[in-house]
Amino acid sequence: MPHAPPLGALLRQYAAGAALACDPVDQGLLNRGYRLRTTRGRYFLKHHFDPETAAPEAIARQHRATERLAALGVPVAPPLPVHDGRTVAVVGGHAYALHPWIEGRHRHGAQLTAEQCGRLGALLGVVHASLERVMPVQEAKGSERTQTGVRAAEGARNAVSAPGIEPRTPGGARAPAGRHAAARAGSARVEKPHADERHAGAPPVAPVGSTGTATPDSGPDTGGVDARAVDAGADPATTFALIDDLLARVRRHRPADSFDELARHRLLERRALLEQHAGRRPPHGGPVGWVHGDFHPFNLLYRGDAPAAIVDWDRLGVKPRAEEAVRAAAIFFVRPAGTLDLPKVRAYARAYRRTAAATPSELAAAVHRVWWERLNDFWMLRWHYERGDTRADPQFPAASALVVWWTREYDAVCDAFVD
Repeated sequence: MPHAPPLGALLRQYAAGAALACDPVDQGLLNRGYRLRTTRGRYFLKHHFDPETAAPEAIARQHRATERLAALGVPVAPPLPVHDGRTVAVVGGHAYALHPWIEGRHRHGAQLTAEQCGRLGALLGVVHASLERVMPVQEAKGSERTQTGVRAAEGARNAVSAPGIEPRTPGGARAPAGRHAAARAGSARVEKPHADERHAGAPPVAPVGSTGTATPDSGPDTGGVDARAVDAGADPATTFALIDDLLARVRRHRPADSFDELARHRLLERRALLEQHAGRRPPHGGPVGWVHGDFHPFNLLYRGDAPAAIVDWDRLGVKPRAEEAVRAAAIFFVRPAGTLDLPKVRAYARAYRRTAAATPSELAAAVHRVWWERLNDFWMLRWHYERGDTRADPQFPAASALVVWWTREYDAVCDAFVD
């Protein structure tokens, strides 16, 4: 087994019995995971080795968050403690964590009913409100809604079980007056076949879009919420230069194939869209708070019709909360043709706003920032042409079509999130 974990030394630190079998799970983009069977049960063993997420303080923060969320009834899979009470075992300079194995499956938005979409939105709202309740307030820099989040968290569990910008449309015209006028101011990851059984540490898969201004080494991890990779105010001048570079790479690729043809078409199309909408660059930010950082179908396990566990908290951080809600919807509810299932988005967003105490204008501003982020998003092409990594290629047709459709249907998308 490549990168075999030191099971003997590890299990001596836990009351987990002796190892009977240890199999690697699908390779993730950040860390390594193993399905471990011992004389005392089944576990998920996580090897934290990504340099940007494996810092001891970051792992400890993730573990504290999931332990506190579990105490509130949020479906998570906190790590098990070693003999001295810590939740991280260090062997040979490497950090490991042992989690209970969670039986379940992943479900995309197409597999959810409208009611289940509402429960999904309510769940993410509960996560945001509960994180604001249990994580240190002083670390949530810039948050102006701490007490609101605390109040929302108080009633969130029951709900799950049952900055002003001048309003304009993408075309540049002022948005019409009405209930959404002020609001309009303002990944999917490398998809893998749905499995009937997954673990508490499902590997990360790439988002529908993370900003194209990220360095190629930063990776698309997570629903585009990595601080390295996400810049909702991406500079179109930088994006134009990136488009030129990618077009040159497409021309040099031999032998040319159908992917090159589609890439060239989308790059030219995107350049035209950016030229048309360059004046719509949004400001940074929006109300921030603690977020999961990577909320998408492969980080949520279902048992039957109910969510069993939210996994992979490596991107936990303080970021604009409503943007995570919009990004997640763009991953869960994107269709193969690159459109969004807006009735399901509407059910999801209504429930999210209720449990997160988020306002319609907050969601509308987030829609605008994430739309702009997608407009400047080229991570899939960068992986293909700069790194020779083709894992995301199957997702490129839908992902690249999404922002074109989103631009055309901007008002309808905004309405679905704020109605």
